[in-house]
Amino acid sequence: MTAKLYLGTARYSSWSLRGWLMVRLAGLEAEEIFVPLAGGNSPAVKAVSPSGTVPYLEHEGARVWESLAIAEYCAELNPALWPAERIARAHARAIASEMHAGFRALRIAMPMNLGRDYAGLGQNLESLADIARIEAIWTETRESFGASGPYLFGAMFNAADAMFAPIVARFITYAPPLGDVAKAYCAAVRAHPLVANWYEMAAKEPVSWQLEKYESLA
Repeated sequence: MTAKLYLGTARYSSWSLRGWLMVRLAGLEAEEIFVPLAGGNSPAVKAVSPSGTVPYLEHEGARVWESLAIAEYCAELNPALWPAERIARAHARAIASEMHAGFRALRIAMPMNLGRDYAGLGQNLESLADIARIEAIWTETRESFGASGPYLFGAMFNAADAMFAPIVARFITYAPPLGDVAKAYCAAVRAHPLVANWYEMAAKEPVSWQLEKYESLA
């Protein structure tokens, strides 16, 4: 095995989930090395990652950080990570990039925690505006490209779905008001075997990895 994939705490690390899904979807065999997050500045992560962040992939001489860069690298190994048709592929990249760069209010108000029920928390004008935009993206994408299956672009769970998977996790944890399209999409993503596998890994992490600031929001 020539690849190593450095990841943060599965319970909290939304970006690690994205990178891990890309690597798994590409069929790339990699040693998975989980580095517990310290909350903010994590010296253990800085010791292994050039950017001081996770996920971080090493593969056959390539050193790749940032989830979207990992997505593009993995797509070189398995082009099916993006839709085959040009217009759909352009749309997938656009919404994945918007996810990567945006929705700061939602991230702050509803930090990812796969082990808690925080239904009703984190709702403010800014986070609800982010949620409305995400719902609009999902609805437009499903209507334009997703008729053949439950995911954004139909029957295949792809890189765009991987980018939004942690948003699904947040919606499950915080249970904001959602329309029927968003609810159905969340159910489909949560049921995907890879997403289910990540939840299982998160549940098995040591209690010592948990951070008080994410466990005492209620």
